[in-house]
Amino acid sequence: MATTKTAARASNARPQAPSKSSDEVDMGRDLVEYLKEYAREKPEVAALWCFGIGFILGWKLKPW
Repeated sequence: MATTKTAARASNARPQAPSKSSDEVDMGRDLVEYLKEYAREKPEVAALWCFGIGFILGWKLKPW
């Protein structure tokens, strides 16, 4: 009788979203670390990239 209750609970449960694997998390952290290091070495280039991306996003989104 206990197995039928467990089976009924399992069938009513919502499906869970697949969790990120540790490889995906590590890759994201590595990318962030690389970008931070690049910005420390070449702050002018990083600032121009940020300005350019912000300009394009602001131009395309036009919040007003």
